[in-house]
Amino acid sequence: MENISTPSLIERFNNWIKESVMIKLLSIGFLLLILMIPNSWIQSLISERQMRAESVINEISEKWSGSQTVSGPVLVIPFLKREKIDKGKDGIEIKEWRETAFFLPEKLNATAKVKPEILHRGIFDAAVYQSEIQMQATFNAPNFEKWSVDTKDILWKEAQLVMGINDLRGINKSPAFFSGGLEKIAEPSNQIGLSTEFANPGTDGEDGLPAANYHAPQGERGKVENGVVVPLHWSSPEDFRGDVSINLGLKGSTLLYFVPVGKTTQAKIEGPWADPSFTGNFSPSDRTVTDTSFSATWNVLHYNRPFSQQWVGEGERLSGSEFGVKLLIPVGQYQKSMRTAKYGVLVILLTFVSLFLVEIIRKVRIHPFQYILVGAALIIYYSLLLSFSEHVGYDAAYWIATIATVVLVSLYAMTFLLNRMLISVFGGLLTFFYLFIFVIIQMQDYSLLLGSVGLFAIIALIMYFSKNIKWYQEEK
Repeated sequence: MENISTPSLIERFNNWIKESVMIKLLSIGFLLLILMIPNSWIQSLISERQMRAESVINEISEKWSGSQTVSGPVLVIPFLKREKIDKGKDGIEIKEWRETAFFLPEKLNATAKVKPEILHRGIFDAAVYQSEIQMQATFNAPNFEKWSVDTKDILWKEAQLVMGINDLRGINKSPAFFSGGLEKIAEPSNQIGLSTEFANPGTDGEDGLPAANYHAPQGERGKVENGVVVPLHWSSPEDFRGDVSINLGLKGSTLLYFVPVGKTTQAKIEGPWADPSFTGNFSPSDRTVTDTSFSATWNVLHYNRPFSQQWVGEGERLSGSEFGVKLLIPVGQYQKSMRTAKYGVLVILLTFVSLFLVEIIRKVRIHPFQYILVGAALIIYYSLLLSFSEHVGYDAAYWIATIATVVLVSLYAMTFLLNRMLISVFGGLLTFFYLFIFVIIQMQDYSLLLGSVGLFAIIALIMYFSKNIKWYQEEK
């Protein structure tokens, strides 16, 4: 009797394992957790490729010239300060030292004509430019009364104009400075006397990734301590000339900024580029963007900026008010690929749920190993998407990867579904899932709303098709 009952118990246990819905759900959940591991690898791969692109673009930009911020012109005049020190019996000692006064222009007009170029290295592109910058500044006569400085203590012979420029390698011809109608000779300097540390105004990166067309990580701080110095050779206050004209040829990469040093500053940047981004701390008051060119004008008052019109020493920092243009190269495939990969678990879950419902409703048996192969194909999809997007762009790569994956999984499903209608429905569902994700990625402003409504509809459909399933089989 024992020999007869033992196989019977084993057979009943094996049948329970095969027929148990709970065991099937647990195994599917376990497979889903396992497949999350390669999905995280895919996201790491996207980040790695993103950083590789950043590194290559940085190398290209550094060899050409970095991003440029033009700050100035600023009038710099040193003077002497004296202080009487009473030393009692030893008499009075006069202590003397030098100070430096900085004066910003009353009006500043700047016009920059940018000529962009694209430099290539392998599959990566970097936007660089050459620019012709013309500036007109008007200064008021320097007033030292507020600092109680005697006229004879002002060192007019050492008066100079300074202009901050990020990367002096970008100067491709000698800057021309004119004051009072006379040309002045400019000299390069890495100590221009201005404290111009500034925070880069950010990137277009998404999902924690830096933008691929900007070579500086988000939040990095820059300095404009380099520049040009123009000695004015004044011998007395009568030599002061308040009008200054500047012609500057400047190369750079990706970014061109101006600092609004004028009490009223007007700047115009234009060039033949279809994808500009007007960045910084001020938006243009007027802009025009066409399929082939752009033009933008800024008007900034001294009320809008965080530094004074004149000061002594280095207490002021010309920062917090930079504005300008960023030359975008449409290479958002890494950000879009990362966003798409984050929906990977959802696509796998919905696919597994669809297969599970087919098993329950149509009494079709699908082995866990078959689930694994389907899930692996859905994971490799993101590798296809990333690799193709680097060559043909995100949109084309998305449909190449989608068609390849849907065809592969549908052909494989023929081996266990054995029903053309089921195969067609399954392939259609998989196509719908990818189409749904594609629409979400494209509609950034409404992605959350569309995604929530779509998921709600999918859950409603699952409820509808599973309403007649008898989850517990009653024993007769």
